[in-house]
Amino acid sequence: MSDSPLSGSVPVMFVHGLWIHATAWAPWQSLFEEHGYTTSAPGWPGDSATVQQTRDHAEQLNGVGIEAICRHYAALIDAMPAPPIVVGHSFGGLIAQELLANGYAAAAVAIDPAPIKGVKALPFSQLKSGWPVLSNPANRNRTVALTREQFRYSFGNTLSEEESDTLHAQWTIPGPGRPLFEDATANFVRNSPAAVDTHHAERGPLLLISGTEDHVVPQKVTEEVVKLYADGPSRTDYRTIEGKGHSLTIDSGWTEVAQIALEWIGANEANVNRTEEPAR
Repeated sequence: MSDSPLSGSVPVMFVHGLWIHATAWAPWQSLFEEHGYTTSAPGWPGDSATVQQTRDHAEQLNGVGIEAICRHYAALIDAMPAPPIVVGHSFGGLIAQELLANGYAAAAVAIDPAPIKGVKALPFSQLKSGWPVLSNPANRNRTVALTREQFRYSFGNTLSEEESDTLHAQWTIPGPGRPLFEDATANFVRNSPAAVDTHHAERGPLLLISGTEDHVVPQKVTEEVVKLYADGPSRTDYRTIEGKGHSLTIDSGWTEVAQIALEWIGANEANVNRTEEPAR
């Protein structure tokens, strides 16, 4: 690990993905704060303060889509003293890339990120993971919760049944269907909210991380995202983590992923703009 991380000069914002509550980032926040960072983990628009409250008021997330989520985090960042480093998982990883490309983030780490526009791969496991939502067009404007069995396939496929079921009980919340429908149709929509400027945006550094056993966002999908950035003017790095599924940010091996993110952030200290206002 770098001996001289950013010394707290750049805040870190964590962005959760579909079906997982923001408070699941608490262990990451503690670890990053031990290394001198100021952290935050705001929920999506419509999230309540706790897992149970969000489950009890899931209707507040009905119809929430990618654009609304991006605008929500952009507004929060506008109120911050400096653009943060954004660490996102799953759809949070897509949001992190959009915030970075539009000048709202100093750098970004996208972990098993939902595919951006331009990705053509659609592995069977990805389709099966999204099927609880995509199988019914009415789900576009309402929330859907994963059963234990659905969670076990999508998130917990590398875990014991006991650990997967524990994570399901502890962290899962109903998720809005709209982002999944928007992502699934991104390549057919001219102004898709899942589009990210991978070719022209001059931005801070980006790290993409893929678990090799992920069912929700298979490694092949993230590799296509890496290729989309290949000709861009800004730095993009890519790391794979063997044997990890989509639960990699919340399961018992989360520290391995967090350490990779910390090391990368420390190594890219010189590339992170600390003082200038972002170009938006």
